[in-house]
Amino acid sequence: MLGAVLLPCLLALTACSAGTPAPTKSPAGTGYESGYESPGATVLAPVRGTTVPAGSVDNPSLAAKIDNHEAARPQVALERTDIVFEELVEGGLTRYVALWQSDVPELVGPVRSIRPMDPDIIAPFGGIVAYSGGQQQFVDLMEATDVINVSHDRDDTGVFYRDDARDAPHNVILKAKEVVDRNDTVAPPRQQFAYAATVSGSSAAVDGAPVSAINSRFSDQRWPGWTWDAASTTYLRSQEGAPDLDGSGAQLRATNVLILRVVIDETSTNVPKTTLIGSGEAWVSAGGKSLHATWSKSGQDAPIRLVDDNGVTVRLAAGNTWIELVPADRGSVELLP
Repeated sequence: MLGAVLLPCLLALTACSAGTPAPTKSPAGTGYESGYESPGATVLAPVRGTTVPAGSVDNPSLAAKIDNHEAARPQVALERTDIVFEELVEGGLTRYVALWQSDVPELVGPVRSIRPMDPDIIAPFGGIVAYSGGQQQFVDLMEATDVINVSHDRDDTGVFYRDDARDAPHNVILKAKEVVDRNDTVAPPRQQFAYAATVSGSSAAVDGAPVSAINSRFSDQRWPGWTWDAASTTYLRSQEGAPDLDGSGAQLRATNVLILRVVIDETSTNVPKTTLIGSGEAWVSAGGKSLHATWSKSGQDAPIRLVDDNGVTVRLAAGNTWIELVPADRGSVELLP
């Protein structure tokens, strides 16, 4: 019987034949190219604390004396302010020093006359102040500052006009953007307050107590209030118990509400003068909470400083601010949880 013979299979590796193409390099420049663009430089808006593109807030600030008589409401462009100061004037009424810098509207008003405390309020911002006139002694005080004065009673450039739809004297309107554009070489203001980047990071929101409403009283004629609105993270403004509305019918609002208790001097000028060079009690509200604090101002050109009860600098939330200069002798403040 013949046995079977198994022959192993041999696998041979052969090189590429001479006719097979050799690999080639990729053409230069055909690699991955990113479409990412680095963000532009940013700065802090000096009187609002918000982060904005560099070069977008190089303009001067514009402060204007704004009427708060019932016949002046709704005012023009109050909803676009960076900072508003409410001050006591004659007859228990109040007026505003309203300031625009990060967002300058075409028109603002109604514009009214200057008062003795206004130089101390406005001087730290520099820039421009607009008013309708005033007692010469108060005009002299305002003109003695480094602020550019623009007055309706001496206007020969047409930047003021009277709105026929309103009753005099509550109808003087300022061409705000035109005034700022004419003074575009004037420096922007210095930063006035310390700011946190967010509402939740502000001193009031971190260290304050919950407050749903802030009620203040200047007199029997004026008692402004603020109600916390969580949906918008702002405070909604009322006056004499009714919503305070802008020209579109929306309620005025603020990210920060500051209450400063101030001394009223009526002996030197026979006109109520808010004493701002000095110090006093304050409440700072943001994010639905209020923080007890102390305010101080060392001189006319110095900004208002805020420290908490531990002496730590108060940081406002980035956004707009309303400052109520409430008389210490006749006014009142009520914070509701």
